[in-house]
Amino acid sequence: MNRNAPPVFYEFFAGGGMARLGLGEAWTCAFANDFDPVKAATYRDNHQDAASHFHQGDVWKIAPADLPGQADLAWASSPCQDFSLAGARAGLQGGRSSAFFGFWKLMEALSAEGRGPDTVVVENVVGLLTSHGGADFTALCRALAGQGYRFGALEIDAARFVPQSRPRVFVIATRLPVDGLTGTSPFQTRAVREAHARLPAELAAAWTWWGLPAPPARNTDLAALLEPDDQMTWRTDEATTTLLDMMAPAHRAAVEARVQSGERAVGAVFRRMRSGEQRAEIRFDGLAGCLRTPRGGSSRQTLLVIDDGKVRSRLLSPREGARLMGLPEAYRLPGSATAGLHVIGDGVAAPVVRWLSERLLTPLALRKSAPLAAE
Repeated sequence: MNRNAPPVFYEFFAGGGMARLGLGEAWTCAFANDFDPVKAATYRDNHQDAASHFHQGDVWKIAPADLPGQADLAWASSPCQDFSLAGARAGLQGGRSSAFFGFWKLMEALSAEGRGPDTVVVENVVGLLTSHGGADFTALCRALAGQGYRFGALEIDAARFVPQSRPRVFVIATRLPVDGLTGTSPFQTRAVREAHARLPAELAAAWTWWGLPAPPARNTDLAALLEPDDQMTWRTDEATTTLLDMMAPAHRAAVEARVQSGERAVGAVFRRMRSGEQRAEIRFDGLAGCLRTPRGGSSRQTLLVIDDGKVRSRLLSPREGARLMGLPEAYRLPGSATAGLHVIGDGVAAPVVRWLSERLLTPLALRKSAPLAAE
């Protein structure tokens, strides 16, 4: 890497380019890929240089020759459905998550040509750590170690940065020196420690405990990111009553307490199956629940707004979802709500990527040229 030039990255399973937005201007994107036409169109709409580097199509059909030069970083937010607790937990052999191996085949081919990326980040749901009793995480670590990478995992909830509960696992692997970047971290959660403990000795020996510090305390809540009430479409009183009737006693009591207070309160509601019965569950902790795609997992997120003793409900809008992912107001969303929520729900929270970049990924990339600078 030229010390005077920004480090270069490839972004696989790029979606709407949220990892790129998180990495920011400190990095240059040399190649990006996604299979989904809606996400691809959104990426192109938000990144004016997409024509020079964006490839729409199956990752299995990308050839090493399609990837220019050598990247300092390869970012892979591989499809997560087969790791999700809401799915069938098919693991790395599942039809969608097996796309990871299409990505990894490319990384192996680049390494064979002497131009493999110095650092790789694999982002996924927390279920990656435990899928098939940890066998899938072990397989991932074995693949990384087989190409000479040291690696470690961090579990980061986007709620540290934005008012959305969105825990994700980030596996960071590198061939560069790691001194000064290791240590304790609040993101070395119990799930991460247990995943490490399950690794065989030869893989545990390649483990790195990344010392990523905690960010400053978040200073916004869900209510602060919502559109004005008079600009939104609200559900009928009958629909709101039906939603309230679906709540278990504890959740209904939480609503009633806020009605009696007379103060404004905003809660996020998901409908879930509990013991074969559909229930509405609400949270008033200032956080939205984890955003999902409209087609799977939990149902589309609903907002309950209590003001002056009156209870109203409506659906979360795509623009509000974009704010919950830390995206700028200028970010262009697809025209339909379903398409917008599809792109948003499958993305990575940009402020999480930015924190990783500033505190870990960029310092790693700059080390590549450090020995030359010392000569």
